[in-house]
Amino acid sequence: MMDAQAREGMPRRGGRTAWLLSLALLLAMAMLNASMGPVKIPLSDILGMLASRIPGLEISGEWSLQFRTILFDIRLPNMILIALAGMALGGSGAAYQGLFRNPLADPYIIGVASGAGLGAVLAMAARWPADFLGMAAVPAAAFAGGLITVGLVYAIARIGRATPVTTLILAGVAVSSFATAMTSMIMLLSTEELHRAVNWMVGGFALGGWEPVLASIPYLSISLTALAMLGRPLNVLQFGDEQARQMGLEVERAKLILIVMASMAAATAVSFTGIIAFVGLIVPHVVRLLWGPDYRRLIPLAILSGGSFLLAADVIARMALSPRELPVGVVTSAVGAPFFLWLLQRAKTRVRFW
Repeated sequence: MMDAQAREGMPRRGGRTAWLLSLALLLAMAMLNASMGPVKIPLSDILGMLASRIPGLEISGEWSLQFRTILFDIRLPNMILIALAGMALGGSGAAYQGLFRNPLADPYIIGVASGAGLGAVLAMAARWPADFLGMAAVPAAAFAGGLITVGLVYAIARIGRATPVTTLILAGVAVSSFATAMTSMIMLLSTEELHRAVNWMVGGFALGGWEPVLASIPYLSISLTALAMLGRPLNVLQFGDEQARQMGLEVERAKLILIVMASMAAATAVSFTGIIAFVGLIVPHVVRLLWGPDYRRLIPLAILSGGSFLLAADVIARMALSPRELPVGVVTSAVGAPFFLWLLQRAKTRVRFW
């Protein structure tokens, strides 16, 4: 039978309404993110400067060089990178929650974050030069570390031709603990890089500029498109592995594709923005409450909503201690921890009721 998550009578609305609201919220948060900061840029100026870059539109205005530099060289690439990271975490979180049939799962459950953290700290400890190639070594090492860790977890968890969900989680916990211990040891031995490593691990790492955006787009395009197309297999998996096989689903193949695509999306996000907690937990759960548990709609909406949520968190991080900036992971944790406790209390109440 379908688990409680899929059986709950959650409120549902028309698909068109969900898409329109999600897209409108994403655009609104993007404009707000581009506007707010130590130097505030009026929304009308942002729209005018963006329109002036569209081929065929002859739009001119008296915008200062400062506004143009801040928008096109700093805020626009940062805004797009933050939105892409939120989309990746929202989509991969929804996929993992469906795979494990547990609304408390998140993209880091099988070791992506710990493996990426180990890779990033190893690259920092190598003391690469402070040019772009040296800085790019950190996200490259984080991406490799995240995917290697997930691959190791999957290999350990596999029993014959099957990959039980429980074994996968337990293997993830064990490997994550080992990777975290190694990361802590390297940070203690490399005290000169300690501040940089801590900043990365709370979501405060960013290369800046358009290069990270261009580097992340191929991986996220493949992984998020694949996840959006895997809604039906995820719906079938909610009935359990045995019944899913009887319904014609190649269960192990579907699990492998889901793990690879969700891990690629999460590893890409972590590589370029650091470890940002709770986005992949909060966003899919809220989308499920609002629009229902159908993964054919839940995953795409979680992708859009993840971008909106992280853009809003970035605005708060930028403005809370202006002109200083908080790591965006601090804001998501401040919001996510109470939300997680509420989920736990809700689950306890449901158990007591039954």
